Amino acid sequence: MGNLVAIVGRPNVGKSTLFNRLTKTRQAIVNEEAGTTRDRQYGKSEWLGREFSVVDTGGWVVNSDDVFEEEIRKQVLLAVDEADVILFVVDVMNGVTDLDMQVAAILRRANSPVIMVANKTDNHDLQYNAPEFYKLGLGDPYCVSAMTGSGTGDLMDLIVSNFKKESSEILDDDIPRFAVVGRPNAGKSSIVNAFIGEERNIVTEIAGTTRDSIY
Repeated sequence: MGNLVAIVGRPNVGKSTLFNRLTKTRQAIVNEEAGTTRDRQYGKSEWLGREFSVVDTGGWVVNSDDVFEEEIRKQVLLAVDEADVILFVVDVMNGVTDLDMQVAAILRRANSPVIMVANKTDNHDLQYNAPEFYKLGLGDPYCVSAMTGSGTGDLMDLIVSNFKKESSEILDDDIPRFAVVGRPNAGKSSIVNAFIGEERNIVTEIAGTTRDSIY
């Protein structure tokens, strides 16, 4: 299997925007509403001749009114467990929050290298806010703007330098593809989970649980 990069963090720090930037797609839905992303969303990226996978995750929340809170946390932990490199995204405009501290506590125990991404550094003055994130105990914060692309080239260099294995993934563009569609609450996510033998999609009785198109 090829290298996998997981993007994690609290809600509204720009994880899906960064995912779209790294994969050069608009695959992930981007919205200012917290909790837009729920399931793990996978995509492909390439840098310096190295292909790798990227996984976007929902925002880490606790003690909220979000009925999907626990299921989102499960999806985040699954992504962290399978990742070769973890991107911990924080918001340089808002600084360190309690949720950032909780995510950092989990990532400090991770077996894979963690890169702290100080997102929303949309101008040079904002980079002076980044040193606050040293208190999270995860090394240097790397300032980027996922919206404009500023700093993402250096970030990609760093990601690739942390890979410990060569990609052995063989992609066959000719394999059959199946789309599972239907009205809300017909059991689409349940049947996909049954096909692939894992809890890939969050399943609830609430209409509209699945938002992104999940590959």
